[in-house]
Amino acid sequence: MTHTILVVDDERDLAATCQRLLSRRGWHVVTADSRKAALTVLARIPRPALAIVDRQLPDGDGLDVLRAALAVDTPVIMVTGYGSAATRRLALDEGAVGFLAKPFSTHDLLELVRRIVGDASGTAAAPAILPPAPDAPRPGIHC
Repeated sequence: MTHTILVVDDERDLAATCQRLLSRRGWHVVTADSRKAALTVLARIPRPALAIVDRQLPDGDGLDVLRAALAVDTPVIMVTGYGSAATRRLALDEGAVGFLAKPFSTHDLLELVRRIVGDASGTAAAPAILPPAPDAPRPGIHC
């Protein structure tokens, strides 16, 4: 597994904050500010460890990025400024393993990343984060 995390958000300050936060913990972070840029990155990087994807991007739906990430076995945390129960359910139903409503705390983000993929040094993620059986409901991680 690569030690790369993809952060997809058109809010440059948020993307930069995530990049600094995760980089300080040893991750190589690549950012993209649009759907198109994110899809390009996913085509070039061999299976990022994680993608953190905004639901609403200037050129399309973040769910397209989620699906592309899942196609290369990259888990996804969906973030959005619209943290309704329906938006959360849609993201989790589409395969996101985590969901954060903006604004979220850096602590919540780091804890979710750690629980999903462990840390950059290779420490394993908590086993409770393993995907459910194909016929089981997807509980997701709620913050």
